[in-house]
Amino acid sequence: MAFSFETAAELFPAAIRKKKRAGFTYRRFDNAADAVKFAIEELPADSLNGAYLQVDEARFDQKGIRELYDSEAYPHQRRVEESADALKEDAA
Repeated sequence: MAFSFETAAELFPAAIRKKKRAGFTYRRFDNAADAVKFAIEELPADSLNGAYLQVDEARFDQKGIRELYDSEAYPHQRRVEESADALKEDAA
């Protein structure tokens, strides 16, 4: 069965060891594409580590979420890294 970015998805947080910092909470998304975008572009790295995405019966850990984001089938425009932009400006 092929993965569909249009399927509803749920993003589950990792257990937070440091009580002082508030982590993100469970979120449900209308489609997996939005969930993947949020996980990669909005979550702090320490919150993404240990979190998982559930789409239908399939689960994706941090590595799996990154693979979905990097796949050719990913429908959203990817955020350009600021450091890459700065390097291009310096080269010009």
